[in-house]
Amino acid sequence: MTQQDTPPRAVVPANVNEPDRIAFGLTFRQLGIIGGVGLAGFGLYRAFGHLLPPAVWIVAGVIVFAAAVVVALGRRDGLPLDVWLRHGFALSRSPRTLTPGTARASSVAVTADMPSVPAPLRSPVTSVSPTGVLTSEGSDKVLIACGTTNIHLRTGGEQGALLDGFGRFLNSLTGPAQIVVAAQRHDLTVYAQATVDHAPRLPHPALQAAADDYADFLLELDNRRDPLRRQVLAVVAGAHAADTAVRALSGLGVEAAALDGPAVASALATAVDPFSPPVPGPRAVPGTPITLRSTS
Repeated sequence: MTQQDTPPRAVVPANVNEPDRIAFGLTFRQLGIIGGVGLAGFGLYRAFGHLLPPAVWIVAGVIVFAAAVVVALGRRDGLPLDVWLRHGFALSRSPRTLTPGTARASSVAVTADMPSVPAPLRSPVTSVSPTGVLTSEGSDKVLIACGTTNIHLRTGGEQGALLDGFGRFLNSLTGPAQIVVAAQRHDLTVYAQATVDHAPRLPHPALQAAADDYADFLLELDNRRDPLRRQVLAVVAGAHAADTAVRALSGLGVEAAALDGPAVASALATAVDPFSPPVPGPRAVPGTPITLRSTS
């Protein structure tokens, strides 16, 4: 094996997602918690130090400072302890039951004999434009449907070129990005029906019979098996980042295309209910009136 055919290897640090250490091996968040508590305690002592003996201030300061250190450095369930406590406080303040829809009888006082009214389940996506730009958490995002490529079938030089190209794509991003790979139930009845509809237009009876047999095979495969399809979506921030991301991914030999509004709505609906087969055809963009054109 020549040097050109040697697969490239890259060392990725295990703490790639760790925040930067600012001073004393602590992050900015940890320094803010400990320093904020220290400054607040010093301010209280300067303002009210004459009201209590110094020994009481020392004991209280040690307890409060130790609690601040535990909150700043501790972790729980893979999260920093202050983040975990903030989520717990938000959960305690949120309704216990979330369901789609609008809360009813909101103006009626809840008594002991009346059940609590469920709160509506709100999506983080607030709007979807006809061009495919969705607004989530106050920022615009674009969904890009991507294909895949098999890097193991390439030579070492080609693998290195693909990795360099993918690295340039990641470095070109100006905001948060996410790559979602999902396996979904694939409905083959649509393809079987399309084959049956096209079979009479074939020029030879043998081809028509073969098309009918192929349609029967698709129906049998759909009934006896559980066919799946793989969906790869790249979510990039910024309404103008779609063209750059598509060009960068196309340079890697990956088919990529930005989704329009109906395709984004369909992708979101499939993400909410991934176990049901996707509904064929585009979906209406939220907030857009649905019109029906008569063909008669």
